[in-house]
Amino acid sequence: MLKLNSRQREAVRYIDGPLLVLAGAGSGKTRVITQKIAYLIEQCNIQANKIAAVTFTNKAAKEMKARVSGVLDKKQTKGLKVSTFHTLGLNILRKEGYHLGYKKQLSIYDAQDSQTLLKQLAPKNMLKEIAVEKVQQQISLWKNALVTPDTALTTDHENPHGHSIAKIYAEYARYMKAYNALDFDDLIRLPVKLFMENREVLDKWQNRIQYLLVDEYQDTNATQYAMVKLLVGARGALTVVGDDDQSVYAWRGANPENMAQLQIDFANLKLIKLEQNYRSTTCILKAANGLIDNNPHVFTKKLWSDTGFGELINVVDARDEEHEAERVVSNLLNHKFQNRTECGDYAILYRGNFQSRLFERCLREHQIPYYLTGGTSFFSYTEVKDIMAYLRLLANDDDDQAFLRVINTPRREIGPSTLEKLAIYATQRDVSLCEASYELGLETVLPERQIKRLRRFVEWLALMSDRAKRGDIMQAIRDLIDDISYKTWLEDICRDQASAERKMENVTELVSWINRLVDKADHENEVSLSELIQQMTVMDILDREDNTDTPNSVNLMTLHSAKGLEFPHVYIVGMEENLLPHYVSLEEDNIEEERRLAYVGITRAQKTLTFSCAAKRKRGGEMIECEPSRFLAELPEDTIVWNKLQHQNPEQRQQLGRAHLNNLRGLLGDSSDKKQLPVNEN
Repeated sequence: MLKLNSRQREAVRYIDGPLLVLAGAGSGKTRVITQKIAYLIEQCNIQANKIAAVTFTNKAAKEMKARVSGVLDKKQTKGLKVSTFHTLGLNILRKEGYHLGYKKQLSIYDAQDSQTLLKQLAPKNMLKEIAVEKVQQQISLWKNALVTPDTALTTDHENPHGHSIAKIYAEYARYMKAYNALDFDDLIRLPVKLFMENREVLDKWQNRIQYLLVDEYQDTNATQYAMVKLLVGARGALTVVGDDDQSVYAWRGANPENMAQLQIDFANLKLIKLEQNYRSTTCILKAANGLIDNNPHVFTKKLWSDTGFGELINVVDARDEEHEAERVVSNLLNHKFQNRTECGDYAILYRGNFQSRLFERCLREHQIPYYLTGGTSFFSYTEVKDIMAYLRLLANDDDDQAFLRVINTPRREIGPSTLEKLAIYATQRDVSLCEASYELGLETVLPERQIKRLRRFVEWLALMSDRAKRGDIMQAIRDLIDDISYKTWLEDICRDQASAERKMENVTELVSWINRLVDKADHENEVSLSELIQQMTVMDILDREDNTDTPNSVNLMTLHSAKGLEFPHVYIVGMEENLLPHYVSLEEDNIEEERRLAYVGITRAQKTLTFSCAAKRKRGGEMIECEPSRFLAELPEDTIVWNKLQHQNPEQRQQLGRAHLNNLRGLLGDSSDKKQLPVNEN
């Protein structure tokens, strides 16, 4: 067993009942989880295939797997389940979905697919008053709270559109079932529904998972907690690790009260606190503790460190947001010059994505490389979505969204009028568009010429699907791309050859990725095309929120994106009322979550921390007066120093001048230096 402190060791070895590990930021929680898995296998003789560990992101799951592999050999970990909640839910539905009337060839809808369907179902006049994203968000919140369409329809709603959204929810659920499709929320909700309704299936999975570990427990919503409670049952073989002070996802259903609920549902729950921080200086931790003490707590804790007090926290003020960006970048440049650090040692964190623009501009002007987290997902490219839609149709011909995307890509002279009549006919017959295309009754609503075109397409689709299911998956995919002449199609629609080639390279990369997944699959249990597409869709949705592998560049990201990361030197910008805390949260009386978000930002810093705020800021085209954030006033006075512009002494100004001059010299240096200068990864 690796070196552990006394609290970590106690958490690893406790197996007499359910355990809550209250793990403060930087306290080594991942080490505890991985060491506990090793302890369960080596010392408690629990088979690896009877253990499951779940978390929220692909990155966290990969890290956990890698750490376990570093402690145990391959034979010992065979069958160990380490995954996200959603991947676990998908695996359950693949095996048991037929109990709920689902076929194995499931389609997974991402947010864009769901919005497309919701736009079709919502009355046009309603979408003029409320954005489809708001409709989607409300349905997601209902699903995560285990609210059924029937319950939503019979509930009194404060939102004036509440009843209308409930009607759309009911229609949306009906269509999704008809398409044999699931959205991301269904991957948790439906296993919970199945377990609650089918005792035999629940017993089977309780036997399969004899010990469950949950990371980032404070981020669980109602359905995720229900899944945990059902899988664990009366046995209570459970360890959850979390920190209620880092719960910052209430807007998507996360419920930090689930930590307190554990004490109610598991009377014999044991609590172990991990309070020693291995990341930050004492000064930074004192500030974090002082801030978060203003929130009410069910469980209290105090982070501490033995790394020394460290530097005081700087607060930099500025005239406006442009001046703020200039001051922060100048400060960063000076610090880098004085301390001979790397660009990748720095992070600039902000409340909203819109704040990044001025910092990007200023960094570019100084030729400082930066990486902006939250760029375009690979799966968002049009050409990738096209080919994925074809593959979804091969795996599940009930997928109407995929059908509509590809029916005229490339063009097949099947116009909107034909598709509208086909859709009406399919709805009346309660069948998919693909199935409706085969029916003889279609001849009553469409002319023979259009029916021939439709049937030529669906018959070709059936042939390709059969090839993929019976033969070489990869060859079938390559044949499909060749058959539709997709490369020629790109050359026809792109503005130039170079653009067409770039798009085709993305298609080639997609095919290569699928090939790698096929190669990695267990040869004893051949992977199906349907399983591949499901796996890739879930990976993509999670990776869009988890794109944090940055080069040696200054890191720009929101405070939400920074959760789980750490940097030697951190700047938290825009520390003003109505920005942090955000005005929406103030209106909704949700100041506690905003304070937790600031706490998350503070505890990302290892060595130095700087806040910035502006006296004025543009909003809605007008320059408005700003007040410093109340959170600055809540920090202990002996942890911060205000670095006001007018108080800079000649020596400080001289240092800044030298830093800028040194950076300029670097830019004018040899060619090897120049190659590393400009970088905006997005």
